[in-house]
Amino acid sequence: MPLSRRQVLIGTGAGGALLVAYALTPRRFPLPLEPREGEFAFGPWIKIGRDGMVSVAVPQLEMGQGVSTLLPQIAAYELGADWRQVAVEPAPPSGAYANTVLAEKWAPLWMPVFAGLGEGEGSRIARSFAERGRFTATADGTSVAAYEEPIRLAAAAAREVLTMAAAERWSVSASECLVENGFVSHGKQRLPFGELVLEAADMRLPKAPVLRANPPQEKARDFPAGKAPRYPRLDGPSKVTGAATFAADVRLPDMVFAAVAHGPKGDARLSRYDEKRIAGLSGDVRLVKNERWIAAVASNWWAANRALEVLKPRFKVDRPADIGKITEALDAAVKKEVTYRIATVGDPEEVIGERPSLVLRYDISPGLHASLETASCTARLRDGKLELWLAAQAPEQARRAAAEALGISAKDVIIYPVPAGGSFDARLEHAHAVEAALIAKEVGKPVQLTWSRWQEHLAGLPRTPAAAVLWAKVAEQGGQVLALRTRIAAPPAGAEFGRRLFDGKTPVEAMLDSEGEADPMAVEGGLPPYAIPNMALDHVPVAIGLPSGKMRGSAHGYTAFFTECFVDELAGAAHREPLSYRMEMIGSDVRLGQCLQRVSALAQWNGGSDSSGQGLACHRIGDGCIAVIVTARRDINGVLVDKISAAVDIGRVINLDIARQQIEGGLIYGLGLAVGSATGYGDGLPFVGRLSGLSLPLLGNTPQIDIEIIDSDEKPSDPGELGVAVIGPAIANALFSATGLRFRRLPLLEDAE
Repeated sequence: MPLSRRQVLIGTGAGGALLVAYALTPRRFPLPLEPREGEFAFGPWIKIGRDGMVSVAVPQLEMGQGVSTLLPQIAAYELGADWRQVAVEPAPPSGAYANTVLAEKWAPLWMPVFAGLGEGEGSRIARSFAERGRFTATADGTSVAAYEEPIRLAAAAAREVLTMAAAERWSVSASECLVENGFVSHGKQRLPFGELVLEAADMRLPKAPVLRANPPQEKARDFPAGKAPRYPRLDGPSKVTGAATFAADVRLPDMVFAAVAHGPKGDARLSRYDEKRIAGLSGDVRLVKNERWIAAVASNWWAANRALEVLKPRFKVDRPADIGKITEALDAAVKKEVTYRIATVGDPEEVIGERPSLVLRYDISPGLHASLETASCTARLRDGKLELWLAAQAPEQARRAAAEALGISAKDVIIYPVPAGGSFDARLEHAHAVEAALIAKEVGKPVQLTWSRWQEHLAGLPRTPAAAVLWAKVAEQGGQVLALRTRIAAPPAGAEFGRRLFDGKTPVEAMLDSEGEADPMAVEGGLPPYAIPNMALDHVPVAIGLPSGKMRGSAHGYTAFFTECFVDELAGAAHREPLSYRMEMIGSDVRLGQCLQRVSALAQWNGGSDSSGQGLACHRIGDGCIAVIVTARRDINGVLVDKISAAVDIGRVINLDIARQQIEGGLIYGLGLAVGSATGYGDGLPFVGRLSGLSLPLLGNTPQIDIEIIDSDEKPSDPGELGVAVIGPAIANALFSATGLRFRRLPLLEDAE
C-alpha cells in the first residue's frame, strides 16, 4: 500500500524502526505488460515475438524529448537487436518501473520532515517509496539516470537465455556465440530471435546477467551534424504522418465532448449563471456544475465551448491574484523580510561587511508553459471502473486523484498513456483528469474534456515570479570576486507542488499551507558553479496570492539569469573581458572551462566589445554544463537574436541526434521565456489569453544555432534543461554589448538601466 506523507510522519514518530523495517521489505511485482499472442515476456521490460519483433516498455511520458527512442535504444544495444525490429510500448504505473532517482531528489516533497532518510544516491527508503507507490514520474531529466541500468540488466538477461537456447541447438558453449542485429551466431551458424524465443522463454532469467563491456555511447566526432542517426526516432514517422494518437485524438463509441470554465486565480467559487442563455443551441448541450468550475457537454467540442461563452458564468473570488500586489510583495520581501540560509561557503558576511563593491536587483515575471497541446483527457466510467486516456508526467498520482474524486479504489482506475504535444512540466498537474472523471460520472457516457487556450492560461499554474538581490565584494586590483551573496524572494513553489502532487491539495490549499516555508527547490541553482571562496544563498519565502507550478528548467531558469548577468556586470565594473573573468573563477572545474573555451572558438568571441552584440553565459545543472554566446540586437520589433553558439558537456551521450534536438529545443524554449511567455494578472485573470500574445519565437526569426557536444566518458546528464537556463542571461549580456542598456528583468525589455 502506498505511504502518504502523513502516514510517513505518523509512522516515524510512533516507531521509526517499524517503518524502516516495513520500507526495506523485499518486493515482487506482477507482470505489468501481458504478452500478446505470439509474444513472450522476458521480465517487465522486454517482450519478444515469434516474428522477431522486440517490444520495450517505456514508463516515461513522451512529450517530444525522445524518451520513447532513448530507452528502447539502450535495450536494443544491450540485447543485440535489429533497430528495424524494435517497438515501444507505453508502460502502466507499476513498482517494477519505480523512478528511484527522482524519488531521492524529491524526498523533501513526499517526506518533508525526515527528508534526509530518503535523499542520497541508493537510498533504500526512497526505493521503497517509489516501488510501493508506483512512482514513475517523468521530470527533472532523470529518465536515463533512473532506467538505464535496469533496462540494460533486463536486456542482458534476455540476451543470455537466447544465447543459451541457440547454444543448446548447436551443442556448443554459449560463451562462443555472438548476438547482434537480431541474430545469435556461432561461426557460420545463425538463428534469428524469433526462432529461439519459444525455447528461451522457458529458461530462467539469470539474476546477475553479464553486461556488455562498454555502455551505449555515441561520440560527436563520429556523428557530425547532418549525418543520418544510427537510431532514428521511433515516434518520428507517426508524428510526421499524423498517425500518432494524442489525448484529444481518442474516439470512443457514444462519446461526448466537454469544455470547462474555471474561476479566476484566487479562492474562486461558482456563483451564478443563466442556463436559459443556452436554450436552443445546437449540439444537445448539457451542463455539469462543480463548486469551482462549470462544464458544458455536447456532441462536439465547439458546441460545448460556445455554450460556455453564451452562458457567461460568474465566480465569487476571495483574494484574486493581482500583478500589482505580487510586485509589491516581492519588493517588500527581497528588501527586508526574514531570510532562510540555504547554502554557505566560507564567511561571506564577514568579507562583504558594510561596504559591498556592487549590489544589484533582478526580477522575474510569471511565465506560462505555452505548450502546443492544451490539457486534454478522455474518460469512461463503466461497471465501477474508470478508464483514462491521458498524457501524465505523474500517472499514479493522477490515477489516485481521479479515484478519490469519484470515491472508488485506485485499483479501479486504468490509465492508457498517450504522448503529450509538449508539456514543459505542465502535465505534472492533473486537474483536467479529475474534471473529466467527474463529468463522465455525471453524464453517464465517455467524455473527452479539452481546455481552451484561455482556460489553459487561466487554470494552468505559471512559473513563479521572483526577485533577487546580489551583493559582491571584489579585490581592488583585478576585480576578483572575494565574496558573493544571493538573496531570492519567491514563493515556496516546490513545497506547493509537493502538497498538490503527494497530498492531493488544491492549488489554493497548497499555497496557503506552504506560506512562510524555506524551500531549496525554489532557489535551486542559485549557488553559482564558480570557485568563489565565500558565498551564500538565501531564500525569502513570500506570499503572493498566485499558485505556481514547475516549468522546464525549474528554478535554474531564473537563478542562472541572476548569477550570469551579475557576473557580467562585475566584469564590466572591473574593466575585465567577460570570458577571461569567468575562466579565472572556475577553479578546478575543467569541464566548464572547456565549454567556455570551445564556445569562444565556435562563436569567434570578440569580448563583447565595440557594440558587437555578443553576450556570454555559462551554467551547470548537476554534472552537465554549458556555455553559450549569443549575438543579439534590439529594433522596433523587440529583441532579435541572430546567432546562438553553444558548447555542451553532458557526459556520455547515448543518442547524439536526440541530444542535439534537446539542447536546441531548450535554447529556443529559453529564448521564448527571455523575450515573452509572460503574463500579468488583474482580478485573478491573466492579461494574455492567446499564444499570439506571448511574443514567442517564430520560424522566420529563429536564429542560426551552432552546437558542439564535447565527447566525454562521464556519466550521462540530461541535455534538455541546460539551454533553458543559460540563454536568458546570454541575451541580456548581448543586448548590453549592443545597446549599452542593462535589462534586469525577464522577459527582457520590460525595463532597462
